[in-house]
Amino acid sequence: MEPSNDAARLDNAVRRAALRILYRLVRVLLRHGVSFQAFGDLAKQAYVDVARQHFALPGRKLSISRVSVLTGLTRKEVQRLLEAAPAVDADARERHNRAARVLTGWVRDADFRDGEALRALPFEGPLSFSELVRRYGGDVPARAVLDELLRVGSVERDEGGTIRPLSRGYLPRRSDVGKLAILGSDVSLLIDTIDHNLQDNEPPRFQRKVMYDNLPAEAVEQLRPLAARQGQELLEQLDAWMAQHDRDANPAVRGSGRRRAGVGVFYFEEDLDDANREK
Repeated sequence: MEPSNDAARLDNAVRRAALRILYRLVRVLLRHGVSFQAFGDLAKQAYVDVARQHFALPGRKLSISRVSVLTGLTRKEVQRLLEAAPAVDADARERHNRAARVLTGWVRDADFRDGEALRALPFEGPLSFSELVRRYGGDVPARAVLDELLRVGSVERDEGGTIRPLSRGYLPRRSDVGKLAILGSDVSLLIDTIDHNLQDNEPPRFQRKVMYDNLPAEAVEQLRPLAARQGQELLEQLDAWMAQHDRDANPAVRGSGRRRAGVGVFYFEEDLDDANREK
């Protein structure tokens, strides 16, 4: 039976969207030496994990046969992948989250600022890096947070032990590992938001962009710092509000359930004179 025109158009749209995503992703993978075979293994694992977590029939235990039907993989391959160790490094994600939380606390908390400038901090003491981590890092040791921030180049430490921030947010400067962790985190969150909206779930999640495609290079030179400045201001305002309602930052908060929520802002730019750009 031939698919309807509507079904065929939808299938083509999904494939085109996936291909556009893959163009960008494969560029990163090839740059870091990930072969097609390695990517294929990761894709198989993702298909099985997603089928297991999100596509079980109501009231029924998910069978290997159903996962096989959903994914197109053999039952033997599904069994092997179900028995494999999880591919997600939960510890690395938690280190990223704690380090980011400590940096935003440094930006937000007036005790650790001189006006708009961030204070340089000793490691120990009443107003110190250790105190900053105690307020915003949960139960993680201050030394572990400092090691992570030093590793990715978000802070520096002088010979006297004073710690200075090099940015107002967790954006690794030296660590490919840290940057790739952000790739996995931020892109997956964006896709999750778009998927939520594609399903017409209520309430819809905010998802907007503004773009013009005939800007001169001189205008773009001015846009970059403007977008960075205003984007940072927005994120700091939202961060302050969320901190008031987050139980880790404010133990007095009461309420039910546990949700992760946030807002991401990013700048993008393409040279449309480049004849070799991806479509």
